[in-house]
Amino acid sequence: MNKTIESLIDKKLNEIEQKEKVKILYAVESGSRAWGFASPDSDYDVRFIYIRELEYYLKLEEKTDFINWELNDVFDISGWDLSKALQHFHKSNATLFEWSHSPIVYRITQEWKRIQAVAEQYFSCKSCMYHYYGTANKNFRSYLLEDMVVYKKYFYVLRPLLACQWIEEKRCAPPVLFSDLLELILEEEKKEFVKNLIEQKKQMSESEKGKRIDLLNNYIEEKIEYYRKQLLDMSDDRDPDWKKLNQLFLEVIEKVLSAQ
Repeated sequence: MNKTIESLIDKKLNEIEQKEKVKILYAVESGSRAWGFASPDSDYDVRFIYIRELEYYLKLEEKTDFINWELNDVFDISGWDLSKALQHFHKSNATLFEWSHSPIVYRITQEWKRIQAVAEQYFSCKSCMYHYYGTANKNFRSYLLEDMVVYKKYFYVLRPLLACQWIEEKRCAPPVLFSDLLELILEEEKKEFVKNLIEQKKQMSESEKGKRIDLLNNYIEEKIEYYRKQLLDMSDDRDPDWKKLNQLFLEVIEKVLSAQ
């Protein structure tokens, strides 16, 4: 990580706390940099979870539970209120679990570590596998069927497919880094091929195209169809109980606000 960029992100997080009057519990990198296949011109996708003062949670009117702070060629910075995050953990939101396991952490608190421990109990294999299957299928149909394709899109398809395989075999949240999934999940005969593709892609810009790789396309199509059928037979394994999350929400609010 570029130290100048890291310092600038920390400064921006401090600005958010001061201007929005919030406490940031957790801030991470999301997207291609967290996945490990950023292009030279990739932006920084910073995601954070925050908590407001008690008065906010006691208001009756409809409230905004997110902050969109900055969006330009360098930074994409946004965050969720803790209440929104816990509601999405209850749904087993795969993107939120990715933030929770990001390998690039800009800020973390003891309160967030407690939240992570409870949230893991709400991981749903079917819900998260459905997210990854849908992501792979959509990106494949949208970007990889023409004669010339953006090679980066292969990783936007391969990574969710490997995540599906991880969930099928391990029954838990998959690693965020593509390299971890590659080493632990992908078939040996395909690893070297994909590693070479990664190196080739690193030298290309976000939008640069290359010739479609039919061998890889055929593999992807087989996997997409396989997981489509798997999902049809899977039962809903989400935890419907709110008690642990409600109690956690109250505990964190009390602890954080009493320390301010």
